[in-house]
Amino acid sequence: MATLSTDAPTTPLRQRMQQDMLMRGLGPHTQQDYVRHVRRFAAFLGRAPDTATAEDIRRFQLRQHENGLGPATINGAVSALRFLFTVTLRRRDLARALVVTRYARKLPDVLSVEEAARLLEAAPGIKYKAALGVAYGAGLRVSEVAPAKPASHSRANC
Repeated sequence: MATLSTDAPTTPLRQRMQQDMLMRGLGPHTQQDYVRHVRRFAAFLGRAPDTATAEDIRRFQLRQHENGLGPATINGAVSALRFLFTVTLRRRDLARALVVTRYARKLPDVLSVEEAARLLEAAPGIKYKAALGVAYGAGLRVSEVAPAKPASHSRANC
């Protein structure tokens, strides 16, 4: 079994969690992240995470929000602790105490009429202006336009 490098000695609980992750095919980076999140939770508690209560989980998550951690970090901790509580400790009651953080919806930037006109004027030729105008007018993303290839102009394609 591959061991994860940590500064602390491997406890029986950590070893069991690592074995559980290995059996379920979690990748090395996920394993490292899960161990890191559980270690932070244990440091917050000041004791082993298998002694946690639902109130401890609530306080930990509240502290994460107060410290300004982003949704990705908080949700990473939720995934790690959910794995610990449901798989390794078989404590679904504690897993249900975990709260996933919602991401703030980000609205797309929309160009003003003047900005769109300047964008079209910056195109080097009429062909590019037409392509850019169609792509913008259709609301296409860059990732949808970038791989586009021009059609062949042979008579077989007409």
